[in-house]
Amino acid sequence: MNILVTGAAGFIGSHCTKRLIEDGHTVLGLDNLHQGHRSAFEAASAAAPDRATLLEASLLDTDAIAAALKQHQIEAVINFAAYALVGESVEQPLLYYKNNTAGVVSLLEAMQAAGVKRLVHSSTCATYGEPDDVPIVETEKQQPINPYGWSKLFNERVFLDYAAANSDFAFAALRYFNVAGSASDGTIGEDHNPETHLIPILLQAAFGKREKAYIFGDDYPTPDGTCIRDYVHVEDLVDAHVTVLHKMQPGDRRIYNLGTGNGLSVKQIIDAVKQVTGVDFPVEIADRRPGDPPELWANPSKIKAELDWQAKYTTPEPMVEHAWKWFQANPDGYKD
Repeated sequence: MNILVTGAAGFIGSHCTKRLIEDGHTVLGLDNLHQGHRSAFEAASAAAPDRATLLEASLLDTDAIAAALKQHQIEAVINFAAYALVGESVEQPLLYYKNNTAGVVSLLEAMQAAGVKRLVHSSTCATYGEPDDVPIVETEKQQPINPYGWSKLFNERVFLDYAAANSDFAFAALRYFNVAGSASDGTIGEDHNPETHLIPILLQAAFGKREKAYIFGDDYPTPDGTCIRDYVHVEDLVDAHVTVLHKMQPGDRRIYNLGTGNGLSVKQIIDAVKQVTGVDFPVEIADRRPGDPPELWANPSKIKAELDWQAKYTTPEPMVEHAWKWFQANPDGYKD
């Protein structure tokens, strides 16, 4: 199959590219390289570089995307392209609505022009805001608390309206929280600037690139006093996207939460990082961050029941081990 992967030079997009190439598909990658790395895409497609092409463009480049979809005879799209820093979205909301929301409209316009009718969209559990019940099911009310969450919720509304007007268009929106780990073979990994994800931050502390790590509040009403969050291995996340793509039929409208079904506390993640790395780096207790709920994790039972998908990695240790393997070999990240 010929597949467009947007955000293909980013963390999740590069891992999806790797999986698709290894499965025998042909990938057209789209990335503006604002946060992505060309070398990540190249490493991801190393098994068959002749079946991978990177188009350096924005989601807003409608005509360029439409032309590329036609040229490469694309049959389906997996969309990972989005800005995803919550704090930045509060400071620069128009940036997020333009890139994430208007960008998806542009992508759909390009798909329509090229006759591409299947889309798997990487959404977020940030669309739920602060849910009434945990674990979170797909029918939980959606009330985002920041522009990032709203920009992604607007995407889902656009898909529903577009599908209502185009009965043969099929889409899936996959909602998840924290993505962790790296390729299990160590060939590609996670490299953000700035880094905001907990596990790579802790690995930087273990490697000596940070003086210490912080726990923002240890007095929450949870078993160990620290916040509980949902973590899913990047390879499991990619597997879910690929599984959904292959199961889609014309007219499908699928919404799924992704996760392991179990939340992990900040202390549990810190303990796993110390165990895997063998480094007892300093950890300091800091004040709570405003707006941090005690628990946020998803119930993935719907995708299990409908598609028989479930996460392979359900404990933190493999996520940390794979991330540490790549980080040790690439302490400064990708060269570009």
